[in-house]
Amino acid sequence: MLGSSIGERFGFTSFGESHGRCIGAVIDGCPAGLELEEKDIQKMLDLRKPGQSLVSTQRKEGDVVEILSGVFRGYTTGAPIAMIIWNQDQHSKDYEQLIRKPRPGHSDYPAWAKYKGFNDFRGGGRFSGRLTATFVMAGAIARKLLSQTLGIETYSYTSQIGKIKMKGQVTPKMKKDIYSNEVRCPDKKTAQQMRTAILAAKKNGDSLGGIIESITSNIPVGLGEPIFGSLESDLSKALYSIPAVKGVEFGSGFYGSTTSGYVNNDQYMIKNGKIVTNTNNAGGILGGLSNAMPIVLRVAFKPASSIAKKQNTIDIKTKKPTSLVVTGRHDPCVVPRAPPVVDSLVSVVLADHAIKCGLIPPVLR
Repeated sequence: MLGSSIGERFGFTSFGESHGRCIGAVIDGCPAGLELEEKDIQKMLDLRKPGQSLVSTQRKEGDVVEILSGVFRGYTTGAPIAMIIWNQDQHSKDYEQLIRKPRPGHSDYPAWAKYKGFNDFRGGGRFSGRLTATFVMAGAIARKLLSQTLGIETYSYTSQIGKIKMKGQVTPKMKKDIYSNEVRCPDKKTAQQMRTAILAAKKNGDSLGGIIESITSNIPVGLGEPIFGSLESDLSKALYSIPAVKGVEFGSGFYGSTTSGYVNNDQYMIKNGKIVTNTNNAGGILGGLSNAMPIVLRVAFKPASSIAKKQNTIDIKTKKPTSLVVTGRHDPCVVPRAPPVVDSLVSVVLADHAIKCGLIPPVLR
């Protein structure tokens, strides 16, 4: 399987480039009989599209999805579902200098070396965060499939921007507040501090990183396969495909390594007739298999690489030192647009595993 595809039974292929004619997604393996319209996908795309606030890029893209195949009379047919978004607001001239001057923090140089200069460098081409819209196309379908068949729900939110960190974890009652502000943090006071920090970095020609936390509930026991097909392995692989992601942790994560086994172990108990654990330091996964507790994970994003400060680089033709200032429209922080992307990839992986386990049939009715 090539690098543009993921999944075994719920397969997802992403295609397109940032400044190409369009970007798109193909889903193969979605069961027949799922009620599906373009508006089901559009409402998730609208949560990540650019140009919505001062803390994101001002590139104006409607990100209007078109379903080309796999849906008939409002239901999936079991055939591959092809979807596209036409690119409409590219400023390709902003990238002409990048033919010879690779941007620090970007894929420009290794991509040029790997493809001998034939790669589309405009806007990052195939390596652009613009391609996360294709993740959301696929994720919207996976999310609806999981919700309607197994009652699985995933929600992600901004828990940290730079050094500003939200205290505590989001409760079910707080979910409605995730998209009530520009930074996607459900705690309003913390959200305002995050916004101020992002705008300060933007004014200074700089950028900030942050952390997205994701919680998935109503997970059945036993999703995942031992060793290389573990749920953590597949989730991590998917999440690391998001540009700017540099860390993924589950449950207590790195903090758990500082505690003792007695403290970090989740002890079993019976609650409402079900086997549960009194804590969830494992993040809902043991031995690579889901244990029916909520899957809790965090995704670390580096600061956005495209900044307006003068930076050192090299001329890849002459091999001589030079400098550049990145022009164009860029996110001072990519984190606020990332929650629906994280939701989507978690859903794609879980849908694939649920189908592999036989929990979702090939025809839903």
